[in-house]
Order: sequence, then structure tokens, then C-alpha cells
Amino acid sequence: MNVTTPTKSTSLKLYDLKNVSIRTFWITAISFFLCFFSWFGIVPFMPDVVRDLGLTPDQKWNSIILAVSGTVFARLLIGKLCDKYGPRLCYTWLLMLGAIPVILCGLVQTPTQFLVCRLFIGFIGASFVITQVHTSLMFAPNIVGTANATSAGWGNLGGGANRLGMPLIAAAVVAFGVAEGEAWRYSMVIAGAVCFLMGIIYYNFTQDTPKGNFKDLKANGIAIEKKKDQVGFGTVLKDYRTWILFVVYAACFGIELTVYGTMDDYLQNTFQLKRVTAGNIVLSFALMNIFARTLGGFFGDKFGKLKGLRGRVLFLAGILTVQGVMLMTFSSSTSIVVGIVFLILFSLSVQMAEGATFSVVPFINKKAIGSVSGIVGAGGNVGAFLAAMLLKSQSAAAEKAAILANQGLGEDVISVAQSAAASSAVSGGYFIIGVVVVITAFLSLTIRFSSEDEAIAREDSSIDAKKLIPVKVKS
Repeated sequence: MNVTTPTKSTSLKLYDLKNVSIRTFWITAISFFLCFFSWFGIVPFMPDVVRDLGLTPDQKWNSIILAVSGTVFARLLIGKLCDKYGPRLCYTWLLMLGAIPVILCGLVQTPTQFLVCRLFIGFIGASFVITQVHTSLMFAPNIVGTANATSAGWGNLGGGANRLGMPLIAAAVVAFGVAEGEAWRYSMVIAGAVCFLMGIIYYNFTQDTPKGNFKDLKANGIAIEKKKDQVGFGTVLKDYRTWILFVVYAACFGIELTVYGTMDDYLQNTFQLKRVTAGNIVLSFALMNIFARTLGGFFGDKFGKLKGLRGRVLFLAGILTVQGVMLMTFSSSTSIVVGIVFLILFSLSVQMAEGATFSVVPFINKKAIGSVSGIVGAGGNVGAFLAAMLLKSQSAAAEKAAILANQGLGEDVISVAQSAAASSAVSGGYFIIGVVVVITAFLSLTIRFSSEDEAIAREDSSIDAKKLIPVKVKS
């Protein structure tokens, strides 16, 4: 018999919730937000955790490293699972299973238990990959970059919103009579419970593609985006373009994570700002995700329309170059006003580069979008780890030298010297990272697409989203 099935949406009409693509866009973005909110939810409470559990400085740093490390492996795995089982089931299980370590984090009694929970909480960072896969399956080539970038940007806000949201949850808990020292525990339990409930919502109100779920489509003989036997994971691994985008995402998202993670201290040491002021500045840049990533995807789509798939790559290379130059210039700034200007430009360009990256990803291998997204997404965390190690090693060596050189001159003198040394070391690290980003921009230009890929992208972009296409289904 014949039935009619909708095609991918060619527009991003956010108010059209009857459209399955738009409804899925909202649910996946909110789920991503909640995952990032929970992933970094413990950060505002770290002083309480250190005090409560008696964490050593090494254990504190190890908890951060474990959270990032767990995400790398989860992102690599989840992309392949999305290709096999569909993003709907993968997100449902990730939300519900990921909620467990978040809840348990609020119940830990020892440093070891805390470290184990931090490792497994990091797995929910794989939510980014599912979000990108699901929007790629729901939107046509002419708008997929914008859709991917917007859902990622709005979801990524969770990593900054928790700096305000978690303390508010804690305050509400205290208002109900819970001791302040225990509020962080209740806050984590609540965050985990919300993630679990979101998993139920995801299962009931989304579907894998505009045509339906993977399982149902296979049962009815309808072709989906990918057939298992057509593309293996090894094929994706052998594609050089996947690894170039891995490096590219390490150079944008990875660098954003590291820079914002170290920026509070850098602003205090360099410009003598108070901690609250520095924290608010960093938070305001995180909020630029509301629109900056979207701009990257939007311009990626526009360049794609003008110059084809090659146009998307050209824009990506251009915005990466701007990002690197802005970071290098910021690292050399001695004026707070000039520094803030270039920090704003860096924040704008790095988030646009992230959006531009995932305006290219869906076209690398349309039959294995999940696998490609997983590998590229993991690159972001690898970049964050490497950049953090660079800054940490430079800063630690400089601070130790400053302490030795000023021994016996008083705590105030040593503190000032230590701050100056840290500022200089991190400044040099930022400059080196900026140079690496520019080099990566030139590397991205080696990404090529066949004439067949270009033709398919043009054909898909011309499809009317409102048009219904008859599809033969087995009776």
C-alpha cells in the first residue's frame, strides 16, 4: 500500500510545535541543557565538597579530569549506537542511566565514591552528539547547520546556567529546613531526578526521523538514513576528513572550555579584578551561546548555498583564523578595556566556529552521521584536556619559581609575585594556543567533497519541507 511521509524540515520555525522536526529540536535542546547543567552542577559547590569529604588538591583536580575523560569515550561510543538504534532510544537511555551517578553524587561519603561518580557523570556529556545527530536527521541541508548550531548553543548554556541555577536550588532546599552544608547533596539529587524525567519525555514525544522511528521503518521496509551493511565504523575511521574535524573541534570547543575554565583566575591575576566580577564576566560570555553558535551555523548554511559544500569549509577556516587571532591579541592586552573587547570577539568567534564545524559534519558521511558526530565531538574534550595540561604545566612551573625567588620577603610579596608569574605564564599559553588554532584553520582547508556529494546536497536542499512524498510500504 501507499502512505505519505513528511520530509526533513527546510526551515526553523520555532513556534510550529506540530511539526515533528521542530518539536524534536526543542526537546533535544532542553535535554542537552539539562545534561550539561547536571554535568557541571557540582562546580559551584566544590568548596563545600572539599570541606565535607576532605578532598586533597590532587583529588579535586582528578575529579575534573575524570569528568572530561569519561565524556571522550562516551562520545565515541554513542555516535555508533545512534547509527544503529536511533537517537530517540539512545537519548532516552542516556538521560535515565546518566541520572543515576548524578543522584549518587549527592549521596557519596568518601573521596573515592565522589571520584567514581564524577567519572560516570561525564558520560552524559555525550548528549551533545545525540543532539547533533537528531537535528541532522530532522532538518534539510539548507538549514541543518543553523539547526545544529542553535540546539547545541542553547543546550551548552546549561554548563554556565548551573552557576546561577544550582545555588538557587540549594537556597530553596535550605528554605525548607535543610542544613546549608547538606544543600549541595539535595541539589544534585534534584538535578538527577529531572534528567530521569526528561528521559521519559524524550521517549514519548520524539521520533528518530520525520518518517518515523528506526525500528518501525525497518519493519515496514522503508529506507532510513543509513543501512547497517552499507557503512561500517571502520569506514568512518579511515576518512581523513573525520579526523581533521576532530582536530578542528578540539581547536574551538576544546579551547573554549579551557579558556573559560582558567579565565576567572587570569582576569584576577592580570587586571586585579575581584573574584565575583571576574566570574560574572566569564558567565556573560558563556551566555553568548544563545546566539553565537547559531550565527556560525547560519553563515555555514549561507556559504553552502553560495559556494556549495566547499563554501562551508571556507567559512569554517575563516572563522577559525579570526578565533586564533583574537585569542593571541587578547593574551597580549594590558588594558582591561582592550582585553574585554578582544575577549568578546574571541567568545563570539570561537562559538561561531563550533557552529560552523557542525554545519560541515552532516555531509562527511550521510550514512554514518552518528559515528562522525561522535568522533568529532570527542575531539572537543581531547582539545580541552591538552590545552588544560599546557596551561597547568606552564603556570605551575612559573609559580614555583616565583615562590622560590621571593622566599623570606613576606606572604604579601610572595602572593603578588605568584599572581604575576601565573598571569605571564597563562598569557604565553593563550598565545601558543592561538597560533595552533590558526594552523588548524589552514589544515581545515584540506577537507574536500566529491562532485557527487555536492550534487546530492543541492538536490536535498531544494526539497519542500511541507511536501508529502508517497512511499511504498509492505502490507
